[in-house]
This record gives sequence, C-alpha cells and structure tokens, in this order.
Amino acid sequence: MIIARSPLRISLGGGGTDLASYYHEHGGFLIAGAIDKYVYITLHQTFKQELIIKYSKLEHVKSVEEIEHPIIREALKLLQINDPHMEITSMADIPSGTGLGSSGSFTTSLLKALHAYKKNLFHPNELAEQACHLEIDVLGEPIGKQDQYIAAFGGLTCFEFLPDHSVKAWPLNISQETMHNLEDNLLLFFTGYSRSASAILRDQNDKSKENDTEMTNNLHFVKELGLKSKDALESGNLHEFAHLMNVHWEHKKQRSKQMSNSVIDDWYEEALQHGAMGGKMIGAGGGGFLMFYSEDKMRLRHRMRELGLEEVRFRFDFNGTQLVATS
Repeated sequence: MIIARSPLRISLGGGGTDLASYYHEHGGFLIAGAIDKYVYITLHQTFKQELIIKYSKLEHVKSVEEIEHPIIREALKLLQINDPHMEITSMADIPSGTGLGSSGSFTTSLLKALHAYKKNLFHPNELAEQACHLEIDVLGEPIGKQDQYIAAFGGLTCFEFLPDHSVKAWPLNISQETMHNLEDNLLLFFTGYSRSASAILRDQNDKSKENDTEMTNNLHFVKELGLKSKDALESGNLHEFAHLMNVHWEHKKQRSKQMSNSVIDDWYEEALQHGAMGGKMIGAGGGGFLMFYSEDKMRLRHRMRELGLEEVRFRFDFNGTQLVATS
C-alpha cells in the first residue's frame, strides 16, 4: 500500500502568466500558496489480475490501454508500468473544478505514488516538470505550470517562468508575523459553481498565441501586479496586498467574459461592503472560490453565510507533495 498526497493552492499574484503562450515570449512570474486541503492517491497491489481505478467512476480493466481516465492511463504509460495487479484510488478534500488547482495536485500525487512504487527518488522540480509534461504536452491541456509546481514544492513560493520553458522557484521572503496575519485574514468562500478551467484558459491561450495586443498587455500588467504583491508581502504591507488583489480581479475579468457573472459580482460587492479589504476569484474564474482579505472577519463571515456561501478554513502547507504511508 502506498499513499501520496498533494496540497491544493491559492494564487497570491501574477496568475495567468504561467501559460507557455505568454511566458515563452515574455517570461512569467507569480506567487502561489499551498494550503492544507489535499488530493490523495492510494496505490495497492491486488491479488487478481486486473486494474481497478476508483475516482468519481469505477473502472475494472485488464490493461493500461483500456483505462478511461486520461491522466492515470498516460501516467502509467509514461512510467512504463504494465503490472495488471493494481488498484488506484483518488480522494480529495475539495471537489475538482473549484479553482484550487486540483488537476495539478492529482497529477503530482499520482506520479509521486507511482515513483514510490518503482522505488524512484524524485526532486520536487522533476516531479512538477513531469506532471506539466503529462498534462500539457501529452494530453494537450491549455493550462499553465503553476498548479503542478506549487503542489510539488508547497509553501508560499515565487515562480519565474522563463522563455526556454525552465522554471525558477524560491520561497517568498516573508516574516513569520506577516505570514500568520496573512493566514488568519485570508478567507475562502465557495460560490457553489464548478467549472472546467480548460474552457476559460483556452481562450486566453489562443489570444496569446495570436499576439492579441489587449491580452498581452493585460498579462504584462498582471505580471507587474505579481511583482508588486511580492514586494507588499515581503515588506509586511498587507493593506497594499489587499488593494492589489482588487486591481488584479478587475484586470482578470477583462480576459474572458466567462470569468465572472452578475451573481458573483454582487457577492464580491457585498463582501467589500462588509469587511473585505480586497479579493478575487481563485483559479481560472467562472466559479469555484472567492478569496478575500479582511481584518473584520466576523462581519464578513456573517454576511457571506447570509448570502448562502460556505467558508472553507485553511492553513498553509509547507510540505508539498509527499508520501503519507508505504507498506
């Protein structure tokens, strides 16, 4: 039995500049934070000659090629695992399609478990890059590299995406006091909407590839916001960070009509009127979680509950993708 887990994540600035269609020409930068909500993968050798795959569906197949789940099928092929005596099960603290990077967490957790099965040692950078290769190159998903990298590394981490497709990662230089205040004052509320990030990101990806001036300038500005957010966090200026969240959200909405809707906009305004100093939609947009920075948390929580939004409380995770158990 092997159990691996990967943390989900929140974006703290610069999100969207991690797509190759942008960073290959201009370089990207963002800050992400891993949180203590996880995707788990269990791997177990079975007695019978079959592959059992359990996720939202249940698959019983005889060969890797018959597996319907694309990430599991291609991960097994990538690592040249053909053993038909295997059961793979996935579980998650938060459902997919909610903007917290669950696909990247799923892939890194799965690869971690499979490498443990093969007794391979893998650096987080190698794990993240292999997960990116699987999702972006093999499966053709129009996504960025943020989710796989923050899942692999954990922590509050800065990532620079270079035109040659390499990635630099380093910890945000934040004081303990600022980190605890940030952790205490960031609140996540579930909108009730789930969506596919691929549909929203594909539009951004296509426009970037076409050198669409409006899209490129938007992402230039968002990258600068990411760098300003880094400066604000490292200097302990959380009020400035909250302001930058608002600016980021306004520019993020300009990238796609699917990014928000009238109901989400109304909730956002209500939050700002009831204690939130700044906020944005986490992930590609269109649903999932609204995140706010507030120093008047009780008033904000009370109003969001009145509006029917469920809060998910969290702490930061500093372990990244890891093995929970092997036997």
